[in-house]
Amino acid sequence: MKDAFGSPQSVLVLGGTSEIALATVRRFLARRTRTVWLAGRPGPRLDAAAAGLRDEAAAHGAQVGVRTVPFDALAPETHEEVLEKVFAEGDIDLVLVAFGVLGDQTADEHDPMAAVHVTRTNYTGAVSAGLVCANALRAQGHGSLVVLSSVAGERARRANFIYGSSKAGLDTFTQGLGDALHGSGVHVLVVRPGFVHTRMTEGRPPAPLATTPGAVADAIAHGVRRRARTVWVPAALGPVMSVLRHLPRPLFRRLPG
Repeated sequence: MKDAFGSPQSVLVLGGTSEIALATVRRFLARRTRTVWLAGRPGPRLDAAAAGLRDEAAAHGAQVGVRTVPFDALAPETHEEVLEKVFAEGDIDLVLVAFGVLGDQTADEHDPMAAVHVTRTNYTGAVSAGLVCANALRAQGHGSLVVLSSVAGERARRANFIYGSSKAGLDTFTQGLGDALHGSGVHVLVVRPGFVHTRMTEGRPPAPLATTPGAVADAIAHGVRRRARTVWVPAALGPVMSVLRHLPRPLFRRLPG
């Protein structure tokens, strides 16, 4: 259950090496989170992420259990077995769905299987894992499900419509899931960041209103505390996209990528 400060005491991250996810967990550790599960593909990066959280907690004198669990977004047939084992260990107060790939728009347009890889990871994998976790949270009667969407899902852009379409599907799915869970005690939060400076975007020119993993983490922590349904990062993107969403298509098409 959440503590007196509104922070989850136990967190499960799907996409355990995500820079945004790890920054978010650090915010929660500062607010008394004491159990963390990092789910991702086994390897040095996942091990290093777990070790880094343990070291940070120890530096602050906190006793935090950080465990890793093998998880592959592209293997939905394994999601129930893997994730139900985590929930069997005890209640999870917050699940953060943070995995995803950006792809290469120019190349992927000419390689259908590469495009499918993007959509299977960002959408199909998240639908599968999200439903497993949602059902587990509903069964325990409490918890938050936080899903990293993207501003790219608000309207298809020439520069990234394959990635954007996968995030649009995820965003719509998550909103509907939130409605389905209404009254169950489970809180669902959709997070829509703009361009975030991470490994995934390294080398790409930043878009206007670019942000950082830390800023997204702060917005998530605040959104969880106030049980928000949607969070834009930065907040100014909300009104900006409200305008762009209704811009005539010939004008929208001419916007820089």
